[in-house]
Amino acid sequence: MLETFANPHPHRDYLIEHVAREFTSLCPKTGQPDFGTVTVRYVAAELCVELKSLKLYLQQFRNRGIFYEDITNVILNDLVSTCRPRWMQVRTRWTVRGGMRSVITAEHGEPPGIVR
Repeated sequence: MLETFANPHPHRDYLIEHVAREFTSLCPKTGQPDFGTVTVRYVAAELCVELKSLKLYLQQFRNRGIFYEDITNVILNDLVSTCRPRWMQVRTRWTVRGGMRSVITAEHGEPPGIVR
């Protein structure tokens, strides 16, 4: 489902950031909807992720019961296997539930000097 295109500048490290502010999934314990923001940051090697396919990929989680920690790592694993980036980070920020807010961050590779 995820599509890629050739990195137009594969010999340069530059930071790409995509933010999906309307991400939804389901709590596997209660079946209640979870709302969050997914931020994907990466330094591409040969391939970049195509945005429409990323949007459709993220929408597939809308009716899936999955914990925050799992979803963050599943997204990272799928993107890494598709794009094979030099470095990638996926961060999920979840809306407050029961007075608690969660932020989960998973990374692949060593961040280059341009990542702050």
